[in-house]
Amino acid sequence: MSAVLALLASVLWGTSDFLGGSVSRRLRAVQVLAVSQVLSALVLLVVLVATGQVSAPDGNWIGWSVLAGVTWAAAMGALYTALAIGTMGVVAPIASCGMLVPFVISVAGGERPATLQVLGAALAILGVVATAGPDVTAAKKGQGRAITLALLAAVLFGVEIYALARGSEVSVPGSLLGMRLSSVVVVLGVALAKRRQSPPVVRGDLPPLLGLGVLDLAATAAYAVASSSGLVSVVAVLASLYPAVTLLLARRFHGERLSGVQSGGVVVVLVGAAFCALG
Repeated sequence: MSAVLALLASVLWGTSDFLGGSVSRRLRAVQVLAVSQVLSALVLLVVLVATGQVSAPDGNWIGWSVLAGVTWAAAMGALYTALAIGTMGVVAPIASCGMLVPFVISVAGGERPATLQVLGAALAILGVVATAGPDVTAAKKGQGRAITLALLAAVLFGVEIYALARGSEVSVPGSLLGMRLSSVVVVLGVALAKRRQSPPVVRGDLPPLLGLGVLDLAATAAYAVASSSGLVSVVAVLASLYPAVTLLLARRFHGERLSGVQSGGVVVVLVGAAFCALG
């Protein structure tokens, strides 16, 4: 079940990234993040109150959830900046390798995934990089700052999903709420600081922004539950296959074509995911 939930998180995150990219064609990225995070935080609060899960047990989940929220916001900032000044084919695969952080930390901390799962994780990581279609030649054209920011985003994303997993071991609802509120404070502060440079958010923007926020919230919840019951080293990899999902959606709805390397990457991702689940 943890493998299924982790894969579900990938599908939901990939869909939310596709939707977020589409909405960002009119609004600034910081506006998309701020409004969608505020709306999803309100949804989460309503759900927690309705289900009687507002209170959380004692433990160190608060620190982990705040760390997850702050690092997520910082990672998104680094990623969007890298995409703006660099080549997406170089930036995207680097940033998507943040899954290595929780994998390495968890294995070093004593987790022992099966051999088939380790092989599956390696294939999945390889597949995600191939799916992004890295343009190696672009890396030689003064992309140093973009690559540095992409590496920073990868590390921050890795810390985020590891911190969320640790907090979820104590309290899934508390960790979700703490992470969401922390990220809201950060992105909302940045959005307000840049409000004069941004186009207005109109009523018609709210439905897709709400959908984006809910998808991201559902993905985070699926990952939190999966990581609380399965090996973080395996769950983190399975939940980080979302670039392949985003690529397939872009092909379906935006008519983007897949290169041979990208098509092969999607297949390798699926094989790696199957190995992780079966292991």
